[in-house]
Amino acid sequence: MAREKEAEAAPELSYREQLGHLNPIAQPLASRKLTRKLYKCIRKAAKHKQIRRGVKEVQKFINKGEKGIAVLAGDTLPIDVYCHIPIMCEDRNLPYAYVPSKSDLGAAAGSKRPTCVILIKPHEEYQEAYDECLEEVEALPLPL
Repeated sequence: MAREKEAEAAPELSYREQLGHLNPIAQPLASRKLTRKLYKCIRKAAKHKQIRRGVKEVQKFINKGEKGIAVLAGDTLPIDVYCHIPIMCEDRNLPYAYVPSKSDLGAAAGSKRPTCVILIKPHEEYQEAYDECLEEVEALPLPL
């Protein structure tokens, strides 16, 4: 009971406030608008069971050659937990982007637990939203 009250009392951080908690490797960072589109696409994908969630699962399926958009949380610490995922994505030409909050990423996937990595798989049910996100994520500049 007390936890629920604390959760309700904790104000939601705005996009600008979440940017203050980013780690140094969070590039390319999705804009506020793209972040919302990605969360929406993740919600649709989760409804159809078309997401991979968590570092171990995402890593395993990237190695197997699965295609999709990798969405990483920019406020994950320590960064050693998932700093190899962007390199794996670049090696396999998978688009990836960072969003500011791991708790929002977990919530978009329909979980109460924060998540640091999600792989959105393409599916005909939400193909239009997926294609729009894919186009915008691929347009983001890659870090040097």
